[in-house]
Amino acid sequence: MTRSMDSVGDDSSIELLAGLASTRTIRRYTSDPVPPEDLNSILWHATRAPSGSNRQPVRYLALVDGPRAARAKSLLGESFRRGWSAKLRQDGYESGSGLDPDSPKARQARAMQEYVDNIESVPVVVLVCLVRYRDPNPYEGASVYPACQNLLLAARALGYGGALTMWHQGVESELRSLLDVPDDVALSACITLGKPRGSHGPVRRKPLHDVVFDDRWGVEAEWAHDPEGTRHAGGAPR
Repeated sequence: MTRSMDSVGDDSSIELLAGLASTRTIRRYTSDPVPPEDLNSILWHATRAPSGSNRQPVRYLALVDGPRAARAKSLLGESFRRGWSAKLRQDGYESGSGLDPDSPKARQARAMQEYVDNIESVPVVVLVCLVRYRDPNPYEGASVYPACQNLLLAARALGYGGALTMWHQGVESELRSLLDVPDDVALSACITLGKPRGSHGPVRRKPLHDVVFDDRWGVEAEWAHDPEGTRHAGGAPR
């Protein structure tokens, strides 16, 4: 049965704020396909995102099992593995706490390695694109990334998980040629999707009082505090 696009807030949907607080990056997937009706719903909700002047310049190139999808995923696999190999060295995953197999850093490294090793078998890859209407500029992502977040939240609501990456850039010219992407279209993001092999759960972030200022830069907001029971995490590896 096709999911109704008008059934906003029905009992089968997770509560919005709970979804915002628990949509983790999912990099491990089962082999289950994403049914067309679910993929349709995910992308429909992605298109509800705002864009500057409501120009709606975002396009979605879905790679599932079409005639060029396998080749595109193979190209992405090569690029992802190169990207992770460089990050593994640069971000210290092979030293310090990364040498402790039970540390968060080591667990993340294992998940990342499994992710890049299996890109070719990811059920769905979505290239999120921008049809440019002005020269490239630092702010053009403002119309793209709200759509990416909508896409990930919609996937979460329907029982799927995803990861947003930029490692497609390593094979961008090859992807353009293979997929007939016009020169005036930016390949702004790459999102992998599938049924999680694992689970979503509360995300860990820095404490609110460390990142929210009041009245001027650097002044802690006295009213900014995390809900009771919030678990925290540090920043990205240096």
